[in-house]
Amino acid sequence: MFVLCGFPLSNYYNKVKLALLEKGVPFTEEDVATGEPARAAGSPLGKVPFARTEHGVLCESEALMDYIETRWPTPALLPADPWQRAKVRELTIFLDLHLELVARELYPQAFFGGTVSEKNRERVRALLNKHLAGFKLLAKFSPHVAGADFTQADCAAYVHLPLVALSTQLVLGEDLVATHGIDWKAYVKHVGQRPSAQKVTADRKADQARRTARPS
Repeated sequence: MFVLCGFPLSNYYNKVKLALLEKGVPFTEEDVATGEPARAAGSPLGKVPFARTEHGVLCESEALMDYIETRWPTPALLPADPWQRAKVRELTIFLDLHLELVARELYPQAFFGGTVSEKNRERVRALLNKHLAGFKLLAKFSPHVAGADFTQADCAAYVHLPLVALSTQLVLGEDLVATHGIDWKAYVKHVGQRPSAQKVTADRKADQARRTARPS
């Protein structure tokens, strides 16, 4: 049995969960917080997601995505053609590293009551302007990120793009994703019609409601 460990508010957790649901892989979920709980459970850096597999514990979302694709190859979330396969991975790298990881520096102020210095805000703005322009050159949105088919790149785009857009709107006063002509709302609405995306979204909202209702 594949056990996905983490929590439904994590976009990287949901990226992996989307892939599992799309493939119909039987799995269970284990609520594990970041930091010491995750480290004690087998995640070396105390990060989520990680998974318990028949072979042992595996961490890092891209390693999990690769394992899932290889272990359960159908339905495929990567093209068979080597070039097209590489292009999907290229998009996923852009989404993970050049968009979400950069925007993540805004999250303390956007979502957790913290403050990001003006210097860091402007540095993030400059990087995202550069990276979003590059991403737009690669992405097709026809109707999916890499083209006609739903792929691993969509597992990343569906969970990352709304956070990049919202965090820039809240902290920088401008939705930089939309500014670069990327109609992420229409894209998310389209992908959101899939049962897998509906399940991920419903679980995320339920987890957020539970956490909000907890006494401080």
